[in-house]
This record gives sequence, C-alpha cells and structure tokens, in this order.
Amino acid sequence: MMQIYVEPLPKGRWGPIDGYTLEYPDGTKITEQVFSSEKLAVSEIRLRGYTPLLAKVRITDKGEPDHWESVE
Repeated sequence: MMQIYVEPLPKGRWGPIDGYTLEYPDGTKITEQVFSSEKLAVSEIRLRGYTPLLAKVRITDKGEPDHWESVE
C-alpha cells in the first residue's frame, strides 16, 4: 500500500500549525484541501486506500525516515 505524508502547514517554519495537507513522496498534493486536524487527514487517506505517515517533528524532510511515523 502506498504511503502518503500528512504535512503540517505552514511548511518549513516553526510556530503554530494552521492545518495539514496530504502529499505523495514526490511532494505532489493529493488534494488542495487543508485539513484542520491530523485525525481528519488520516481518515481521508485511509478512505483513499493509502497508509498515512505522520510528522514526528515540526520541520519535516521526506528523505529523513526519523521524521515520520506510520499509522496503522
């Protein structure tokens, strides 16, 4: 099953999280929709048949596996 990243917004900055976006490993967004919580984003990913990866740090790097946690 393909893994999809739940990216906190705004990307690459510290501070409060304004929402979450869903992205393929290459950075392409699945939808332009911004989700208000990780729970809603994970639900959407599961409905589409993908495995969600949640960020464990605020500023993420898709190439760094320690930044991500799989949700089963």
